[in-house]
Amino acid sequence: MESVFNHYLALKLLTQNCSPMKKIILFLLLTHSFSAFSQQSYQPTPENLKARQWFDEARFGMFVHWGLSSSLGSGEWVMQQRNIKVEDYKRLMYGFYPAEFDAAKWVATAKSAGMKYITLITRHHDGFSLWDTQQSDWKITNTPYKKDIVKQIADECNKQGIKLFFYYSLLDWYRDDYQYETGKTGKGTGRTKKSDMPAYINFMKAQLTELLTNYGQVGGIWFDGHWDQLDNDHDKTLQSKLDWKYDEIYALIHQLQPQALIGNNHHLLPLAGEDFQMFERDLPGENKGGLSGQEVAKAMPVETCETLNGSWGFNITDTKYKSVKELIHYLVKASGYGANFLLNIGPLPSGAIQTEFSERLKAMGEWMAVYGETIYGTKGGFARPSEQMAITEKGNKIYLHLFAVQDDLLLKIPYQIKSAKVFKDKRSIKFTKAADTGYYIFDLKGISKEEIDTVIEIER
Repeated sequence: MESVFNHYLALKLLTQNCSPMKKIILFLLLTHSFSAFSQQSYQPTPENLKARQWFDEARFGMFVHWGLSSSLGSGEWVMQQRNIKVEDYKRLMYGFYPAEFDAAKWVATAKSAGMKYITLITRHHDGFSLWDTQQSDWKITNTPYKKDIVKQIADECNKQGIKLFFYYSLLDWYRDDYQYETGKTGKGTGRTKKSDMPAYINFMKAQLTELLTNYGQVGGIWFDGHWDQLDNDHDKTLQSKLDWKYDEIYALIHQLQPQALIGNNHHLLPLAGEDFQMFERDLPGENKGGLSGQEVAKAMPVETCETLNGSWGFNITDTKYKSVKELIHYLVKASGYGANFLLNIGPLPSGAIQTEFSERLKAMGEWMAVYGETIYGTKGGFARPSEQMAITEKGNKIYLHLFAVQDDLLLKIPYQIKSAKVFKDKRSIKFTKAADTGYYIFDLKGISKEEIDTVIEIER
């Protein structure tokens, strides 16, 4: 790691009095020359390991899908789904004015829900940047709104004590230097010019440098789009049709902000250089959504992301809102697997968070105010979650989260236990142990059967 430190010092000295653009150029030159710091030689810094520990205890975050695509009210994939040509899609920029956007309210909504971090879309597959990037004119500050959304959110997160992660799309339906010819998506957006992937990689590096230089400390980078260069998401042995230069990109991120965690939604086991594993619309180890199927990483933080209704971005016809009960059960099950739950909202084109989202998040926050101790900082339980129960553990405490309460509970527990009580009202629960079997029988008669999640606290 000495060479990493030397490069870091060189960067500090070179860029102390440089303009932002010169900083980016100098850093890219340093990164390009620093080929020894590859994925294979990546060793997390102490700051990174500390950040991993924080992330592994956070358990609940907010995902925000929002941008120019919200204008059409048909989800964030509308450009692809309707085969909208680049020149036609560009017209959306000239009428985009999110008058009700309030960064303080967005962050406060996440905080009051009990969320510890926000993962914000900075640039989705349509390539539109939500910050004042100097690498493209295709950005929020060229709309009538003119303001830098990323800066406003970053400032508010810093003020309200919420960590901020940046979602960044690897693929692009707008630019013609992206290698769209071999991709699965973006075929109908009218591009005919030959791609130039080296130029596109440099473009991404420059944009990532801006995001990691101009917006304070960043929790991490959440990549998406690797799957565009695979024939399918089912065969986990498939190799990408292009070299994403992850060794260079990950080195850039870890040099700029050593504590920043890198995750990549490639639906595979983490690659060297990545700091946490993510699952899309699936709990770890499950594959109900058809995108997962990969093994669960060991000794690395894990996260699962899911939508509050059926869509990621604003979809005016999507009214399939998940109930508070469903959302809490998903959070609890994720915790039972030792994973974070990144819950998505897709704000309105105006920037407002619709009532159906805010009401459910408020209810989750009220539940977390009571039961957060059984979620934050816990590890996955000794048994896998089921439709009836999930288990979390912390120190000498075991928390049984019961989704349905019967008069008696028979459970095999690999510990000697001392006491059991209802977490909410501390009412003592009688139990007996079946000799030499490891099974315990808990007397739950009289325990409320109306709770969304009845939590039993066991001390061992």
